[in-house]
Amino acid sequence: MRDTTGSDRLEPFRVELTGYCYRMLGSGFEAEDAVQETMIKAWRAIDRYDERRSSMRGWLYRIATNVCLDMLRGPQRRAVAMDLGGPSRAGADFGAPLPDRAWVQPVPDALVLPAEGGPEEQAVRRESIRLAFVAALQHLPPRQRAVLILRDVLCWHAEEVAELLDGTTAAVNSALQRARATLRTVRATPGEPLRPADPAQRELLTRYCDAFERHDVATLVALLHEEVTLSMPPFAWWLRGPVEFRRAFTATDACAGARLIPVAANGSPAYWQTRPGPDGSHPVFALVILDVAGGLVTGSTTYLDPGRLLRLFGPPAGLPLGVAHR
Repeated sequence: MRDTTGSDRLEPFRVELTGYCYRMLGSGFEAEDAVQETMIKAWRAIDRYDERRSSMRGWLYRIATNVCLDMLRGPQRRAVAMDLGGPSRAGADFGAPLPDRAWVQPVPDALVLPAEGGPEEQAVRRESIRLAFVAALQHLPPRQRAVLILRDVLCWHAEEVAELLDGTTAAVNSALQRARATLRTVRATPGEPLRPADPAQRELLTRYCDAFERHDVATLVALLHEEVTLSMPPFAWWLRGPVEFRRAFTATDACAGARLIPVAANGSPAYWQTRPGPDGSHPVFALVILDVAGGLVTGSTTYLDPGRLLRLFGPPAGLPLGVAHR
């Protein structure tokens, strides 16, 4: 007879499993689907679960890993714009939008970050769901990806990972070395996770948001790293450097009157960007995720057409579930 309390035993693992699947798949939507499939498979098999052979956590991670590996059998890997080609010039045509499946997608912190854990553990978790890190993971073959996440992010022992993957400890250690070597060759946007208690980071973000909302280009540019990147999925178009950023920002008044509303996304400074509507409302126009390091903004990823993301995140507090049109 199937354990009728099975779902109660499984549910406490949902958030951490979703975080694992998100790092594997690069999409909050796919991560939710993968975890739901994991939970269904586990619930159906829970009467055969033997705690003497594996912990509940280990058993669920084995199922989730197999689900993710099945989902990753296709040739398509998710990416950020900087992985798809060289930088553009401000004023250049954006080109045709790419489908959602081409992009590393953002994710709400609450969906993937367990609440428990000390400050250091939370900082590691936040760092490991930054867009740049998740995009770098997509360069790894799926099994190497699983090994690196389990070993370097979740701090599993090599023997535990070998058991989960039905392999040997030597094979796990070899895969980890290859995965680390690959990541060292990936040029990711430098950044640090959101640190709400860090006064210097708070000041930088306050100044950036204030300058953005006032359309103060001089102040904005002064806050940018010399290698700052600016991208706008679903377009492969992207810019590098404060000069191009200045040109892009001064070439249009599209951001005039915009507001930035904080949202918890990807363990990073993130904001809903709203635009004034003709009726006085402020519908959402985009989701903006920033990279910051060393007291400067090192990257800005602006997800346009955020309709699907609003359904995943929920609307900003006090605003309706409306979307501004480009």
